[in-house]
Amino acid sequence: MVDKSEILDHAQVVDVNGEHVGIVDHFEGDDKIKLAKSDPEAGGKHHIIPFSWVKEVDDNKVILSKAKADVESEWQSA
Repeated sequence: MVDKSEILDHAQVVDVNGEHVGIVDHFEGDDKIKLAKSDPEAGGKHHIIPFSWVKEVDDNKVILSKAKADVESEWQSA
């Protein structure tokens, strides 16, 4: 299980295949990660993903358990 303290602000977020999804802005509450709106993938909006999607953290890179298309269809705009 991933320790939340391993996820740092401004860490890169990639999908299960290593494709760039976004950049961590910060934690939103205890179980949500807000992605930075300044990232080109964000389209100028913050997006929220659940912490439960995090598969692992490797060298300040957050690796999700989902493919990019699934992430983008299920994330919440903020």
